[in-house]
Amino acid sequence: MLVLITYDVNTENAAGKARLRKVAKQCVNYGRRVQNSVFECILDNAQSIALKATLEDIIDTEKDSLRFYYLGNKYQTKIEHIGVDRGIALDQPLIL
Repeated sequence: MLVLITYDVNTENAAGKARLRKVAKQCVNYGRRVQNSVFECILDNAQSIALKATLEDIIDTEKDSLRFYYLGNKYQTKIEHIGVDRGIALDQPLIL
């Protein structure tokens, strides 16, 4: 299923900047960045639960926020994009 993950991490101090980097690093491990604090991730249920738990452990729930949008397996009909696209499609093979 496609999961859209958005986050807002308070970066007023060094600890917040470190949390921001950790959240982004975890999200990069599972999907692609489509905007500064927005990631598209194709996950199965177990991966979704694991990533959510990892991100919850990183953030400060008093200062930061996470949002998860579960778009399902037929996500292609739910996404409209205008403008510059960042990178390759998640469901396409990558040949190096």
